[in-house]
Amino acid sequence: MAINLNKDVVYRAAKPKEKDYTINDGGGLALLIKASGSKLWRFIYRFDGKQNRLGLGAYPDLSLEAARNKAKEPRENLANGIDPGDQRKQTKEAKRLAADKTKRLEAGLPIINSFEHICNEWLESIAHGVRAITQQKKIRRFELYVFPFIGSKPISEIKSPDIHALIKPLISKNQLETAHRVNSEISAAYAYAIAHGHTDYDPAQAVAKQIPAQKVKHNAAVTEPKEVAQLLRDIGHYQGTFVVQCALRLSPYLFQRPGEIRQMEWQDIDLDAKEWRYFVTKTEVQHIVPLSSQAIAILEAIKPLTGTGRYVFPSSRGDGRPMSDGTIRTALKTLGYESDVMSAHGFRTTASTLLNEQGWSPDAIERQLCHMPRDAVRAAYNRAQYLEERRRMMQSWADYLDGLKAGAQVIPFRKTI
Repeated sequence: MAINLNKDVVYRAAKPKEKDYTINDGGGLALLIKASGSKLWRFIYRFDGKQNRLGLGAYPDLSLEAARNKAKEPRENLANGIDPGDQRKQTKEAKRLAADKTKRLEAGLPIINSFEHICNEWLESIAHGVRAITQQKKIRRFELYVFPFIGSKPISEIKSPDIHALIKPLISKNQLETAHRVNSEISAAYAYAIAHGHTDYDPAQAVAKQIPAQKVKHNAAVTEPKEVAQLLRDIGHYQGTFVVQCALRLSPYLFQRPGEIRQMEWQDIDLDAKEWRYFVTKTEVQHIVPLSSQAIAILEAIKPLTGTGRYVFPSSRGDGRPMSDGTIRTALKTLGYESDVMSAHGFRTTASTLLNEQGWSPDAIERQLCHMPRDAVRAAYNRAQYLEERRRMMQSWADYLDGLKAGAQVIPFRKTI
């Protein structure tokens, strides 16, 4: 293939004609002289039986020598079976993506088609069907454990070892629940990516079996009547602040979740109706807790101190927040009950165990624990269905606890229909 056929004077002297024409320099390089007088370098070639042309620049801004050098790359592409036009498009797109990547990074945005970008799309797509607090926890886990490692990588290029590498530190720290949850959420993001054509497989699936199974740890609780009796007497001797004393004394009577008791609000309590009605965020239902006369007495005792505020058990810091979540746990520890013996959550286990032994309806006990059916209509029906039974049960339970505390030989009355 002859190349460099002409000297520069040929192109410099070329004049426009009525129609456009070209002067061939060889090897696919030619100068197009337009009727308008402009002169444009072109690389003309055939690929897959079709003639194509690439613009290289205008003469004399792009000199003859520069044009010949610029024509070398498309010639090499052709020699390697590559369409120079496609190669130019790919190069142009790569530059555009690089520029876009730089702009997005400077703006604090994830790179297009990166794992973080697709994951955020997935999170947005499920937001309407997920509780806000649950969504926030998902996002936080990705920000802590995932995005710093694979967030900027193209989602289609991430492999199973990449996922395992970010999960491994959690396994080493024995944070197995978090490890399983993070891997499961990565897999869910990949299901979205596969469905939308961003990738073909889920690299998190292979990692799931590499995470050890988590041993279920039940909340520690005393369930033997003699041990419960001693616990109640110890609680009666607790010397902490009056607010904590009341919260600790109320916990076994109500046996609701510790977080719900510490965040109890005065507006939810009806002392005349002997009820505590509040919204349970964990199960997303309105819950009714019948109040025994013993529970009423505790609430009436603390009302002069905290009744003008929002919370029944406010923080000692006076910052308008409820008592901290570790207060009851610390109080129990002060009394000599380590977390492997009795926990704040353990009052629920104690009540569930002993009430079932006493013959109360398992359904009524479960409703009182707020282990509600997922179906909202059924949940409302059951809440009403067992309310009267639960009123009797809660008073009987409080009387039973008082008997244990007093050291009496307590024979609990079974529930009456």
